[in-house]
Amino acid sequence: MASVLDQLKEHTVVVADTGDFEAMKKYKPTDATTNPSLILAAASMPQYQNLIEKAVEYGKDAGQTDAERVSATMDRVFVLFGKEILKIVPGRVSIEVDARLSFDTKASIAKARKFISMFEAEGISKERILIKLASTWEGIEAARVLEQEHGIHCNLTLLFSFAQAVACAEASVTLISPFVGRILDWHVANTDKKKFEPREDPGVISVTKIYNYYKKFGYKTVVMGASFRNTGEITALTGCDLLTISPKLLEELSNSTDQLHPQLTESMAKKQDLDKVDMSEPVFRWMHNEDAMATDKLAEGIRKFAADAVKLETLLQAKLK
Repeated sequence: MASVLDQLKEHTVVVADTGDFEAMKKYKPTDATTNPSLILAAASMPQYQNLIEKAVEYGKDAGQTDAERVSATMDRVFVLFGKEILKIVPGRVSIEVDARLSFDTKASIAKARKFISMFEAEGISKERILIKLASTWEGIEAARVLEQEHGIHCNLTLLFSFAQAVACAEASVTLISPFVGRILDWHVANTDKKKFEPREDPGVISVTKIYNYYKKFGYKTVVMGASFRNTGEITALTGCDLLTISPKLLEELSNSTDQLHPQLTESMAKKQDLDKVDMSEPVFRWMHNEDAMATDKLAEGIRKFAADAVKLETLLQAKLK
């Protein structure tokens, strides 16, 4: 029998949610995604010190002030990791814009364009890069400009609410990353129910609703479920456009030979009785505000990614000195 992972790959594009090259080589995902937390973890591993040192050498001459040199070194770290990842995966790598720019549309656009120019200087086409932005209104507007005016593909992350998903689709972003496991975390922490069957998992329900809405109304934006807590969440979303999975869960899926069946299909989605949302900034802000889980988890996610970015900066600053 084929493993669950191999069966999953027949219906869904599998993405590695890691900065660890060895895991990517082992599980052969199509794409890979990074974020400050994953890069921070990888930067502490001995096998990646050569990339850190390369970035530091680059950063020493890349600015007039300490802040400019640290920023340039950070950008270089992300590009070097992305470049190495693209030697392993046949598809795309997601590179995240600093979470501290989550409420600054212009700065997010500038950082994204800088990343693309740095990759192009390394001979890597922008078609192989997804720029990750937080799914704030400002981040979604940055993605709209990047997609429509610059042909830069975006991955909207830290997505928890249906409002965020609809706004992203209306902005014609390439891909969204709804966070399944973090939605579950909130419900476990804030409701009386502590255990959920996969099909009743609130994160699974959220992604299923988004997927069905996108396919029902013919949006080009694709859905990449992310942040999984167990394999049940993953198999319950078989058929989703993409799923980004940690090495631990990839290992569990590769060791199982259970029978897998698609749970999401375009034909089933088109039969759903759904109303189209007339999205605007006021509608977005009200809909998102009314979702306590989403407002909590978006704010928390931005803070955590920002904190890890500061930790990585501190590590690099010490090396620059």
